[in-house]
Amino acid sequence: MSNVHTFQMNERVGETRLDRDVQGVIGKGIDRFEGPLKVSGRATYAYEHKLPGRVAYGFIVTSGVGSAKIVGIDPMRALSKAGVLDVVIDDRAVRAAADAGDPQPARVGGEITHFGQPICLVVAETFEAARDAAKLVDVTSEARAGLYDLQSEQANAYDPGDGIMPSVIEKGDFDKAFAASEVTLDATYTTPSQSHSAMEPHASIASWEGEKLTLYGSYQLIQVNVGQLAKALGVDKANVEIVSPYIGGGFGGKLGIGPEAVYAAIAAKTLGRPVKVALTRAQVYQTTSRRSDTIQRIRIGASREGVIEAIAHDTITANTKEDAFFEPAGISTVFLYGGANRQVTHKKADVNVLLSSAMRAPGEAVGMLALENAMDELAEQLGIGPIALRKLNEPEVDPQEGLPFSSRMLIECMDEGAARFGWSDAPVKPGAKREGEWLIGHGMSTASRKNMLMKSSARVTLSAEGTAHVETDMTDIGTGTYTILQQIAAEMLGLPAEKVTVELGHSTLPPSAGSGGSWGASSAGSSVYVACEGIIEKIAESLGVSPSDLTLKDGTAIGGNKQTAFADILKGEPIVVTGTFKPGKAYKETHQASYGAHFCEVRVNAVTGETRVKRLLTVAAAGRILNEKTATSQCYGGQIFGIGSALMEELIIDPRTGLMVNHDLAEYHVPVNADVPQLEVVLLPERDTAASPLASKGIGELAISGVGAAITNAIYDATGVRVRDYPMTLDKVLAGWATKGKAS
Repeated sequence: MSNVHTFQMNERVGETRLDRDVQGVIGKGIDRFEGPLKVSGRATYAYEHKLPGRVAYGFIVTSGVGSAKIVGIDPMRALSKAGVLDVVIDDRAVRAAADAGDPQPARVGGEITHFGQPICLVVAETFEAARDAAKLVDVTSEARAGLYDLQSEQANAYDPGDGIMPSVIEKGDFDKAFAASEVTLDATYTTPSQSHSAMEPHASIASWEGEKLTLYGSYQLIQVNVGQLAKALGVDKANVEIVSPYIGGGFGGKLGIGPEAVYAAIAAKTLGRPVKVALTRAQVYQTTSRRSDTIQRIRIGASREGVIEAIAHDTITANTKEDAFFEPAGISTVFLYGGANRQVTHKKADVNVLLSSAMRAPGEAVGMLALENAMDELAEQLGIGPIALRKLNEPEVDPQEGLPFSSRMLIECMDEGAARFGWSDAPVKPGAKREGEWLIGHGMSTASRKNMLMKSSARVTLSAEGTAHVETDMTDIGTGTYTILQQIAAEMLGLPAEKVTVELGHSTLPPSAGSGGSWGASSAGSSVYVACEGIIEKIAESLGVSPSDLTLKDGTAIGGNKQTAFADILKGEPIVVTGTFKPGKAYKETHQASYGAHFCEVRVNAVTGETRVKRLLTVAAAGRILNEKTATSQCYGGQIFGIGSALMEELIIDPRTGLMVNHDLAEYHVPVNADVPQLEVVLLPERDTAASPLASKGIGELAISGVGAAITNAIYDATGVRVRDYPMTLDKVLAGWATKGKAS
């Protein structure tokens, strides 16, 4: 038996089988489905797939200048080296890497638009031979004046048009209301470029059989990636397969096809044998994508009592000329706090630096650093507590569009966090708490992340033996997708979790939403839910009962006053249903977001200015939690990301050349074990029945949103130093003391 089942989310769902919790699987912190494979080395990542035949190896030659015109590319010295098979000079790889398309830079006469731009690929019998020969490719170029510094180019910033959100959002008359406000804040905050820095570098293996290409890679959005690769190569999508069962982290850096994939495919076709291409760590930093640096101006006008009357968040970001993406820093400012007069704008400055793209929580991750620092500054100016200020400005409906919130537990998150942390919301004098040479400070911030849903499909097979198999091209970037889909199917079909297997990451499987935007679990999970509903209908039909009167538990169906084993119902024939979930009116007619609150204690050395995070608590409400263990782990990751953003993460770009100076994990500092305290995460019970049939919302990117501001607010409480230029390194703290605590 096989059919297709479709569900569009046009209204809130009522009680579902997940609410009944008959099997007792959903929400539980069960161990990772693929955990044993990963810890034993049996999970196969992009570069590890074994293919028949002799595999060749490619190494990408990249630009050593940031802005130039290519005069010549001479591969002869490289081709003369032993073991070298080919030098691929083809601009298709470079155009695919830029997504929007650089002006054919791999050709003579083409433009180099950023340092590290791919130019060609050396292919050899071994990786070492390809790497060494890559140094012998002679590229001559004619230098051009380059633009490498956002600060210098902000006067030339322009409206890039709409992206993830509209570039301009306004309501009321901000300028008039701000000028008339009794209390005003006008502050500018800057954040630097950041790198995704996933553990697994970008890599691909390409193999052709006739006109059919199979690419083994590490990509987050398989159906999108198939289209990108086919377009880059000029072939039919039907002839392209992508296999990506395990991804060693992505954070947005693997959303699009990179040059390694296209080069591998071109070389494999030319040579008639499989080709592997992996980027070095330095190439990952310099050649893939980055989070944009930003300049953010926050203006808030309020009454003396603290009621916000006007709020503006104006951002300038940087990107290459050809790419229209901008970091949507004001995405939470649109709805987080009240205020009748509102303005959120984004401008883009063109630079000759590696393209910027989505990185974990694009917008909120850096935008809430500015917004939540500004709220802390305003609270101090008003002489009230930070939580009290936020409660005063809690909107009843979305303050921009007037839509009802699908659910909103921001106040509950703040209250729960304050009670657990021992937070005092009374205004205090900074620098009042000290132990020896360590100054102690407490800080808080809120967290918000707009909920997103995407169309997604999955196929579920229920066998006569009482097992189920889930298939979808959905990817798992380390978030626990395998496990969550396993739990949903197990709960819906009344099976122990170990009786459900999950197959992901192959483009021939039903098309999913892919991993990105924290939409993965709710979107792909809803398609599994829908497929299971179709199976339940088939079982109910065979038993002559209504689906609502049917209970499934431990491999049996209970209905019509009798209990029947699946084997007796299916009679040797499996039930196969493909479920497709689509967002609908419920998504459009409510404002959907996840919320949270962060509380932090820091200790700052009164001699050196060194900051140590001692306690960090996050309280989150993100609808139904599908797996407590994986959700908590995602929040830990967000907290650690926030520590990095607050204290250390910064890509240093040479303003003369566009070179990323710290393009490796030795010099690009991310938090390590010694930087991370014992983290605490509390997940509040919530059901958002408008968000998805699962009543769940995204959580993966929520926990990074705002956490860095809680840390820097705590540093201010400890030291009296406000630094509006992230990251808040010890030299900036010392400089703040030298200028008597004035913001720098």
